[in-house]
Amino acid sequence: MGRGMRLDQVVVDCLEPGRLARFWAAVLGGVVVEREHGWAHVEPPGWPRISFQPVAEGKRVKNRLHWDIDVDDIGEATRLAVGLGATTSGVLQVDEQGSFQVLLDPAGNEFCFVRPRR
Repeated sequence: MGRGMRLDQVVVDCLEPGRLARFWAAVLGGVVVEREHGWAHVEPPGWPRISFQPVAEGKRVKNRLHWDIDVDDIGEATRLAVGLGATTSGVLQVDEQGSFQVLLDPAGNEFCFVRPRR
């Protein structure tokens, strides 16, 4: 089935699509596009489109899927993201695979900055 298929976009349900699109555009790059019916999206360089769909309910449980974003400096990336509205969740973790920091975006969606052991 994989032939002829490609990931078109990732869609995130949220209360404030424009706000979340601006956050991710600031973290990953790209330009925010406000769309009809309250939607917004960003196309970060090297990533598929990330769309933000308005929903009436807030996030209540842990994500079943999250992004691991490879960065050169976890501390620097974390400071940038926190300055843009993210919050950290726990402390920097180090294991045999490398290191990672769990964060929450402004809507409470988990993501990680990672630095694999090279």
